[in-house]
Amino acid sequence: MTPTQKTKWEPLLYSGIGVAAMFLVALALGAIAGKFKVRLDFTEGRIYTLSEGTRAVLKKIEEPITINFYFTQSETEMPVALKNYARRVADLLDEYAQVSRGRIEVKKFDPAPDSDAEESAKMDGVEGQSLTRGGIINLGEKIYLGLAVRSVDQKVALPFLDPGREKLLEYDLTRAISQVINPQKSTLGVMSGLQVFGQFNPMAMRMGQPQGSEPWIFISELKRDFNVKQVEMTAEKIDDDINLLVVVHPANISDRTQYALDQFVLRGGKLIVFLDPLSVVDSQNAMGMQNMMQRAAQGGSNLEKLLKAWGIEYDVSKVIADKTYQTRVSRGEGQVSMDPTWLMLTPDAINRDDPATSDLDSILMPFAGSFSGAPAAGLTQTVLLKTSATAGGVDRMMAQFGGGAGRDFVPAGKELALAIRLQGKFKTAFPDGQPAGATESKDEDDHDKEGEGKTDGSKAADGESLKEGKTDSVVVLVADSDMLFDRFAVRVTNFLGQRLMEPMNANLTFLQNLVEQMMGDSNLIKVRSRAVQSRPFTVVRRIQAEAEESYRAKIADLEKQAQDFQQKIFDLQQAKGDKGQRVILPKEVQDDIKRLQESELRTKKELKNVRKNLRKDIDSLETRLKWINIAAMPLLVTVAGITIAVFKRKKTAAK
Repeated sequence: MTPTQKTKWEPLLYSGIGVAAMFLVALALGAIAGKFKVRLDFTEGRIYTLSEGTRAVLKKIEEPITINFYFTQSETEMPVALKNYARRVADLLDEYAQVSRGRIEVKKFDPAPDSDAEESAKMDGVEGQSLTRGGIINLGEKIYLGLAVRSVDQKVALPFLDPGREKLLEYDLTRAISQVINPQKSTLGVMSGLQVFGQFNPMAMRMGQPQGSEPWIFISELKRDFNVKQVEMTAEKIDDDINLLVVVHPANISDRTQYALDQFVLRGGKLIVFLDPLSVVDSQNAMGMQNMMQRAAQGGSNLEKLLKAWGIEYDVSKVIADKTYQTRVSRGEGQVSMDPTWLMLTPDAINRDDPATSDLDSILMPFAGSFSGAPAAGLTQTVLLKTSATAGGVDRMMAQFGGGAGRDFVPAGKELALAIRLQGKFKTAFPDGQPAGATESKDEDDHDKEGEGKTDGSKAADGESLKEGKTDSVVVLVADSDMLFDRFAVRVTNFLGQRLMEPMNANLTFLQNLVEQMMGDSNLIKVRSRAVQSRPFTVVRRIQAEAEESYRAKIADLEKQAQDFQQKIFDLQQAKGDKGQRVILPKEVQDDIKRLQESELRTKKELKNVRKNLRKDIDSLETRLKWINIAAMPLLVTVAGITIAVFKRKKTAAK
């Protein structure tokens, strides 16, 4: 072979050898990875690697655990999407077995019809699901995709693994293992002025309609891990077996019930309270516009006496507006607009240093309030959720009826606390003991105080009243309760006849993290907080707020002009006509009204165009940024490749 021929074939030869070598290396790496189950996770946040919480739970395993994984492997019966999901579940289970160092054994079964595997699945609590084809349910065709975790005489079943809940898969598996390790459920109480436990309607049952409303999803989720006890809003004592009490929208709570909460905290009980200056759920439950306005005028929920004793201020007449965290809200009839009183909090508004909130990515809070003030002596405060510095309070009545942040809105110029944790030794808000009941008169109460043979319940409780906490306790205050409502937290679907839940944000995760943290087991917090991975355009949100601010003055001016025209038309009509009588207005008055109506129409049209341009600018900005994010990397790689190729070609040509 001549030198010229050698030079000609040398790149091709080296190139072929290089490709073959890379192919052999890839095969070797694949074989090694398949043999030893090695997984390389280069994703941000390592979302495909078992979390620290899971590893901590696995270290607690003392008795061997068996996971029986049942999934239909038939090519014809199992849908492709479920089959692919089953493979991912199997891979994750293998990683559990590997990390547990032999303490977990995974057994995989194909429960074909009339097989021993199918019988085993039924005994483990994993039921087959009927498939729907063409809108018709085929009762003879069932698929299986579930598992059971067993240890000694304990068993926890996950009857069906919903693909829509894949982001929560690690949490569900780790929770099942934790339940097997610790079979005893702790007891927590839930008190609410809303129908969070559902509502039974016997009249509907007689008419063949649904028997009532289902419990809220957060109640069902808590029941999976704890014994949940309902506590009435009129309770005057919290049961001793309750260590944690969740209070949701305690509207019109009595002093005696506040006293019960006070004593509960002083004896070491832990409290999570969701207050609300304006509850969307409560307003919707009020039938008719008059009742809605009356409900809004009465105010939201408050623990006035307790908050005052703890040094916390809370204004129920105001809801928070924040254009940095505003949300698109549907107004009906296809109208969608940005509403700054519906807060969609991003990681910038969430405490990244607290275990309960460190990995949460989005929180939705409709018509939230805020907390201020300085904690009382002996208490420390941690802010868990907050607004931006551009937030401020607006009247709740204006906010409820679509006022949003109107022209009277004035930013506070500082970040406002939306959720706080108070920790330390609390002091009583009732130094004089239990307050008198609503039916007891002050004279009777004073007479009892002077008597010696005190046998009434109030006096007995008085003698036992705690003035200061014996140990440190914890109280978490959240300035919104609607965030727990199903419609604002989860997406509920019916899949193969089952009611399934998929989180839309981290609202329920926030509550569950707090509950688990305060109940003493925090290992699952970091597992669940990885569930929802969102990447909001925070820069877009900020620029959007600035753009709306530039349009705000123009919109407010046009709205005022339209209102002035309407008022002038009304005044002219009233001035020329007697009350209760219909008259023909003079021509000059009719001409004036016509001119005003035309001016009003032009103003409304201009206002519509201004709002349209605002939306156009915002949408254009989002589109540009999305294209930059999507196309930037491929473009850089292409340019780099072309540059290198041109450089090499010139270098070769020079030789």
